[in-house]
Amino acid sequence: MFFLNLRMWLLLGILFAIIYAAVAMIGAYLGIANFYFYLILSFGFMVIQYMIGPKLVERFMRVRYVSKEDQPQLYQMVEDLAEKAKIPVPRVGIAQVNIPNAFAFGKSLNDGRVCVTEGILKLLKPDELKAVLGHEISHLKNRDVLTITLLSVIPIVMYRIALHTLFFGRRRSSGDRTALIGLAAFLFYFITNLLVLYASRIREYFADRGSLLLGNSPSSLASSFYKLVYGSARMDKELLKETEGVKVFFVNDPSQALNEIRELKQLDLDRSGTIDINELELLRRKQVNLSFGDRMRELLSTHPNMLKRIKHLSEYKI
Repeated sequence: MFFLNLRMWLLLGILFAIIYAAVAMIGAYLGIANFYFYLILSFGFMVIQYMIGPKLVERFMRVRYVSKEDQPQLYQMVEDLAEKAKIPVPRVGIAQVNIPNAFAFGKSLNDGRVCVTEGILKLLKPDELKAVLGHEISHLKNRDVLTITLLSVIPIVMYRIALHTLFFGRRRSSGDRTALIGLAAFLFYFITNLLVLYASRIREYFADRGSLLLGNSPSSLASSFYKLVYGSARMDKELLKETEGVKVFFVNDPSQALNEIRELKQLDLDRSGTIDINELELLRRKQVNLSFGDRMRELLSTHPNMLKRIKHLSEYKI
């Protein structure tokens, strides 16, 4: 856990170092007022996105909120976990989609919402579902939606500067400095976007750990991950494409399921469809080596490689 925290702080340091370098460079060549225009514009887009985001997610995922009377077991799980996490009880919803998954969102702790899909309710056992809900409750407690939204403003700023200077900027008499700045801003955009994706992956590890601290077992969470990957791998590809815009909120990345299921099947030695304590212990003793293709897919993903993620679970002593 120490190393995950260290990585997160180093990442924040690198991101702010990049934005400082960009401010200095753009301020020197384009004028500081010009830069602030894009900064304010990007923050404006971010605020709008942050404010209307929950409504967009609700509509896109066809969320139906439920009460304790409608779904007593599901609601009780969320209520108990929220109490353990010492946060307000979030609204509980069911997304009317068949892809097995869960997600949390909201503008603040008091506006938190935890939703499960119809598909996950049919797939997981109660202890596995509770482990997934613990993961989502931890996202709310850690304010991950706010964290990633704020970090995302940095690549947004870089992208808009690159777009303006490369395609709409005026040439200077002392050489094509504007185009050079545009290329540099595009490079900064690419790098900071990768760093924000990396931050998102780190937050997933924090939420996994958070679920265990709320009383869920590593094997229950690992089994739920295995089943979610398996369930997504069986889904129609066109159905998976429909969730591309919101998969950042999911427990796992459904679009990677076909690649990940091949690796995860090797963990299920007794072919029970779960990953028990003994199988986790065997994984703990093994070294996980990803192929070049898997590393590249993870680099461009909001979620960690699932085999690595379960490997992390095997190393926790709760």
